[in-house]
Amino acid sequence: MKDFAVVGSGVGGSSIAAYLSHKGYEVALFEKEPYLGGCSSTFSKKGYHYNTGATTLAGYQEGHLVKEFLDELGIKPDVKVCDPSIVIVQNNTSVPRYTDLEQFLQALQSLHPHPKNREFWSLVHRLGKEFYAQRGYAYSNRSFFAKLRSLVSYIPLFGRFYRYLFCDARSFIVDFFGDISDEYLDFLDAQILIVAQAKTPDINFFTAALSLGYTFNENHYVMGGFDSLFELLGAKVKEVHKNRTIDNIQRKNGFYILKSGDKEFKAKNVILNSTIYESEQYFEDAEIKTYYKKYKKLKNTQSSFMVYMTIKSDADFYHHYQLIQKESIQDTLSKAVFVSFSDKEDEKIAPKGHYSITASIHTDALFWKNKQSYKEQKERLHKRLSATICETLCIDQEQIVESFAATPNTFKRYINRSQLGGNPITMKNFLPKLPSNDTPIQGLYHVGDSVYAAQGWPGVMMGVNNLKGLLHV
Repeated sequence: MKDFAVVGSGVGGSSIAAYLSHKGYEVALFEKEPYLGGCSSTFSKKGYHYNTGATTLAGYQEGHLVKEFLDELGIKPDVKVCDPSIVIVQNNTSVPRYTDLEQFLQALQSLHPHPKNREFWSLVHRLGKEFYAQRGYAYSNRSFFAKLRSLVSYIPLFGRFYRYLFCDARSFIVDFFGDISDEYLDFLDAQILIVAQAKTPDINFFTAALSLGYTFNENHYVMGGFDSLFELLGAKVKEVHKNRTIDNIQRKNGFYILKSGDKEFKAKNVILNSTIYESEQYFEDAEIKTYYKKYKKLKNTQSSFMVYMTIKSDADFYHHYQLIQKESIQDTLSKAVFVSFSDKEDEKIAPKGHYSITASIHTDALFWKNKQSYKEQKERLHKRLSATICETLCIDQEQIVESFAATPNTFKRYINRSQLGGNPITMKNFLPKLPSNDTPIQGLYHVGDSVYAAQGWPGVMMGVNNLKGLLHV
């Protein structure tokens, strides 16, 4: 019998499995696909390689949780600093998001000059630095009193940031600037949507500031694609079951039985890297199902439409771009396309003289339910986004070696979820309403982007760190 069974090998699942194994526990990691990583994996098609969704390793710097975690495990990924972290293109003008505040402010003036730019972005910069320096708080959902005690640990955070927690970001920004153009608001919304999965009217300003400020922290490109990092994490786990779908989990007296086909696995504890609102499917136990049902309301249909390309080019590209259009794009929820390029020297993910491109835009899974129009709809959006990328970044159509697209339906088929990007961190979905990494069910835990704290490497790793404390390991 294992001490822990971890179901799902995304950022949270692979990380906690590696950590618990490192601490000497008997751990089994289960993944339904032939590779680790979930939404953050790397896959191949026709001999070319692509990062599935996540393309940036954020938080891998001194004083941040991601680096502290990987250092403790002795994992040193092969990475390159991305500076600028992203280049934003709007109205034919490029604004690099440099790590250095002064460099960024100088670049910003070319697109959105404003007398309050320095004051605003200095505030964003300061809030991020102060937040990441905080420690000593935890969040539990095991019982009412456990939650209450854990919320007390947030009093220092509340005291420091309270004035930014109870006002929506759009109102704060408009009041702050006094006069701000719709294009400048698009500029802000596009960046916030990447991190918070919501726009300024729906979130508090503190969340918006952390989202806008993530590029002031170091961001890294992972050489070889994210697969190389997940392989390092997986190597720390003695028992990894790829191509192994867990069909059912039964709670017994003091342990769990995980069923997969005709095989059974036993574990004292189960950690699910599945979404909180879909985890009910594993269980028949009435108490467990009742717990999950109260989080069904968190399920939404926000997702991503992806374009994957391999191009042959000798040109130099930054690692990441955000291309902001004047109007919202049909069949999407956004005006902005996020485009990531492989490193020019990364011959593991793209042959010499080639680039691997992963591009994404927010969409709604409900847009893709009509079977009659699905193929035409997919081809239309694929063509539109490909043209936007090529025209904006000066790529000739003849340079495209391979190009294909993925819809929310594609992700549902491969990773068993169509909602992507985690739960939006909105005014309605904030502490203490967030599900935690523990549950009232003895031995049942969660990690991932649908529970505390948020999506992306820093957010999910905060959840992993929180779970470590809850498990007292």
